[in-house]
Amino acid sequence: MLVHDELAISPLAQVPTWFGIGGGASRFADVHSAEQLRRAVDVDPALRVLGDGANLLVDDEGVDELVIAMRGSLAEWTIDAAKGIVRVGAGANLPKLINETVRLGLAGLETLGGIPASIGGALVMNAGGKFGEIEQYVLRVHALTRDGKEVTLERKDIAFGYRRSGLNEYILTGCELQLLPDDPAAVRKRQKEVMAYKKTSQPMAEKSAGCTYKNPTLEDDVPELFDANGRAGRRVPAGMLIDRAGLKGLRVGGAEVSDVHANFFVTHPGATARDVIGLMNEVERRVMDRFGVQLTREVVVWSKNTTGKNGPAKAGGAR
Repeated sequence: MLVHDELAISPLAQVPTWFGIGGGASRFADVHSAEQLRRAVDVDPALRVLGDGANLLVDDEGVDELVIAMRGSLAEWTIDAAKGIVRVGAGANLPKLINETVRLGLAGLETLGGIPASIGGALVMNAGGKFGEIEQYVLRVHALTRDGKEVTLERKDIAFGYRRSGLNEYILTGCELQLLPDDPAAVRKRQKEVMAYKKTSQPMAEKSAGCTYKNPTLEDDVPELFDANGRAGRRVPAGMLIDRAGLKGLRVGGAEVSDVHANFFVTHPGATARDVIGLMNEVERRVMDRFGVQLTREVVVWSKNTTGKNGPAKAGGAR
């Protein structure tokens, strides 16, 4: 184990992801404070931040950059229930924070129920779904630049959009959220409704990374999809495209397109990261051939051909 100014760096055999497969990191460190984070940036400005590993796939060959996980003060939160203000570290677990705000009768985050993520990862990819997105509750975001400079970005200065934020260039350290004080029973009821919907429509018990693709906006009319608003400029569900292309149950090695929700790829015993990548390549090819629509990955792939600073092209932020 190497120690850089009290920052313990050790090898990590495998980067833990929800897929339960993939490669590892040659260098790994738990970072417990802002000072340790600055030291980590000094060691490797191109470091990668591991959130909850929910929408992440690490290539079987692994990665060379320093991988860090935010713990301690970088994963804590304080809540002013009277004002609805939440101050939370980037390493905090989103589902646990949701449960706490629901308990306190603060409305907003319950709409993100069922989304596994760290707060930092949720911000980078503007996590959300049918019921809302995290950008709706953001007041400001705190971060470090790759040269170790502290920055604070107000909500108006953040380029939030569908599954994007423009925050990929930063190392997020935390944020402040504005929630609405409400009746705890009413907030809890909404949370249960969101979770019930997801349990019946998604393969939540399987090993997957959630939605594999962003829902694409059509560049041209797709007559075959006119019954589903398949006009140019409309956003259509990626899962519907994959399903209508007849790809539910398609397998490459141990990776399979879920027969519950076609935008979820699940893994079976013996699966490799290359199986998942191969399945994504094949699904993208077939959807393009059938509908002329290019799918954009929501799953982030770490490999030796992508950098921690810029992330993989067209992939968004890892949760």
